Amino acid sequence: MMQEYVHEEIGSEIDAISGHYVFHKEVKLAFGEREILYVVGSAVIDTSCCGVGGCGFAIVPGYILAWKLKISAEGRYISEVEPILNQSTQQKIIKFIQGAEIVSQVQFL
Repeated sequence: MMQEYVHEEIGSEIDAISGHYVFHKEVKLAFGEREILYVVGSAVIDTSCCGVGGCGFAIVPGYILAWKLKISAEGRYISEVEPILNQSTQQKIIKFIQGAEIVSQVQFL
């Protein structure tokens, strides 16, 4: 099952309801015979009435099928990815990413 993934703007701060978040880097990771894309970012909660905080996170769009195949109307690259649905595979990827990056959450698209 192929999906389009619109690449995030690295280093650009995105406002959210109680703070902001930033994507710091995207990583192409060799995984067996395939390649995985994941993006690392951080969120800061600093405009909430309930306090402040933050966390590091990673988002895994999936296996790369076609890298930066086209450009969106907003000027952002679009790749084709295959979502990673197998939970055993997801757990291996989570373990790797949490060992390699400073993140508390890993989400799969």
